[in-house]
Amino acid sequence: MVLSATVSLVMRPEILFPLFAPVTALPGVGPRIAAALEKLAGGRVIDLLWHLPTSVVDRRPVASIRAARPGAVATLRLNVGAHHPPSAPRRPYRVRCSDATGVIDLVFFHAKRDYLLRMLPEGSVRTVSGPLDVFSDIVQMTHPDYILADAQIDQLPAFEPVYPLSAGLTPRLLFRLTRAALARAPDLHEWLDPALSVRQQWPTWQEALRKSHTLDAAVDAAPESTARTRLAYDELLANQLALALVRARGRRGAGRSSRSEGRLAQAALDTLGFRLTASQRQAIAEIQADMAAPQRMLRLLQGDVGSGKTVVALVAMLGAIESGGQAALMAPTEILARQHMETIAPLARAAGVEAAALTGRDKGSARQALLERVASGDLSLVVGTHALFQQGVEFRDLALVVIDEQHRFGVHQRLELANKGVATDVLVMTATPIPRTLVLTAYGDMDTSSLTEKPPGRSPVDTRVVRDERLDEVVNALRRQLQAGAKVFWVCPLVEESAQVDLAAAEMRHAALRKTFGDVVGLVHGRMKAADKHAVMDAFANGPMQILVATTVIEVGVDVSDATLIVIEHAERFGLAQLHQLRGRVGRGDEQATCILLYHGRLTDAARARLSILRETDNGFRIAEEDLRLRGAGEVLGTRQSGLPTFRLADLNVHRDLLDVARDDVRRRER
Repeated sequence: MVLSATVSLVMRPEILFPLFAPVTALPGVGPRIAAALEKLAGGRVIDLLWHLPTSVVDRRPVASIRAARPGAVATLRLNVGAHHPPSAPRRPYRVRCSDATGVIDLVFFHAKRDYLLRMLPEGSVRTVSGPLDVFSDIVQMTHPDYILADAQIDQLPAFEPVYPLSAGLTPRLLFRLTRAALARAPDLHEWLDPALSVRQQWPTWQEALRKSHTLDAAVDAAPESTARTRLAYDELLANQLALALVRARGRRGAGRSSRSEGRLAQAALDTLGFRLTASQRQAIAEIQADMAAPQRMLRLLQGDVGSGKTVVALVAMLGAIESGGQAALMAPTEILARQHMETIAPLARAAGVEAAALTGRDKGSARQALLERVASGDLSLVVGTHALFQQGVEFRDLALVVIDEQHRFGVHQRLELANKGVATDVLVMTATPIPRTLVLTAYGDMDTSSLTEKPPGRSPVDTRVVRDERLDEVVNALRRQLQAGAKVFWVCPLVEESAQVDLAAAEMRHAALRKTFGDVVGLVHGRMKAADKHAVMDAFANGPMQILVATTVIEVGVDVSDATLIVIEHAERFGLAQLHQLRGRVGRGDEQATCILLYHGRLTDAARARLSILRETDNGFRIAEEDLRLRGAGEVLGTRQSGLPTFRLADLNVHRDLLDVARDDVRRRER
């Protein structure tokens, strides 16, 4: 950490030192205020400059008391009249003031008389500014924001920016400190394309910063304002340049060329029983070209639910094995790892390749024997969980790592597995289509392949939105499905009752359905032991169990082809992308499938929008874009936990078009 800070200091130009100084460098900032500022925005001067106002107060003078509007902020020049201290402890202190058109009371609670006499001497003239209201037909202003003598009038801004605040900070203090921070902003050499700046009519960086804090009207506080847009572009360009540097560094590293004739892959594909989609073939060609190149591959493979990512990954892994190396696929849960294993093992076997699973459940001599086979190279294809990157797992020659559901792993976990080989190629998969803007800002160091089609023969899932008052009708629909031999998912958000959150608990729903349907109802949730979860899932997929009550542990990867109905309880509480993932658990066979979205109470506008989109489309890429629009980049895919970037100045819903401009700008600089 110290080394990193030292390197940053050495690389940072001296002209930027004032901006990266601690906030205690600003006048009047001691430890208490510094702590409040750090909590609010950050501990450096630059953090204060990036903390932009959200609106503006118009404090331009109003001509008279008569012209002022109650309910609005008014700035008035008044003659100070008599003081009226409170007649009882809880009564306010009033100061009667006037101008040529009328009278106004300045009202104070818990005020000290000496202070008010100093601020508002009887017979003096003062300019006051604050919100107006009317009480008993008297215009009044309670606790004015400003009380100024004529000599102090320059302290009153015509348009005062309104900043987000936290405990220990006042609007006037933050206003004063941002002005002190602005005074430290240097006149930097412009780094933007001059033609772009002229075309967009953008101010310089320093001027854009000043205008974003010194507002002339409410429109200047909007993300679309010219000054804000200029600063947003700076941030997006910096993001794209940083990703380009990471990409360039990765390509400079030693790579390996994994070339194959495709013999093993073709043997596996011959047993599929269906043709690959065009986008699968395209993705395979892109991955094979990467693996054959001398640079290390780092590619993102994204595809909708059921688009066939596992088959594409298997073709890549068989190519690595045919070229003499080993391959590993890492999944975030044991259920998903074993699901991959069930798909991969028979296809690999047809190609003469043995696949094995390694999870935290494997213990003792069986685990040791498996590790020895991996280390010797006798076993060339391994599917597992985070157990794959633990100490003691060694590969003879790990050529390709496939990471499924990347956003559920930390970057360090991905690197630890890749580092178990030399110049290992990395393929990252996600079944949650990522909005294009997030692909560019978070995965810009990766090349991207997208699977936009589904295997032939799959019909869209019939999606219905139902109020939970019709629960009896839903249960009757379940009964008809069971009589036809189908299998049903019933998803609940919680594992047990919560006093704070009024949600149906999985355990309660399991008990109720079991009372109605008997032993064919099972339960799976995240708090169960892995072996117990696997046993329940096996009984549901291959045994007599017909209804599986579950939490979102079944969100990804669970593949039960004869499941034709999924009921999602309290659907209004789920995110759009998560609902789409859950819906993808059905409709994976030949039969028409149905998804029932049960909601409780009156829907909010946002919840209604989410459920409407689910009804309209099963296109995961469109759903991902709508999810970004509705929730914002900070929430999509749990981005705060997954390392996706959060921007201080750019709003991807507003500035997404600038992202393409920034990417193209960086590409020109790379040439």
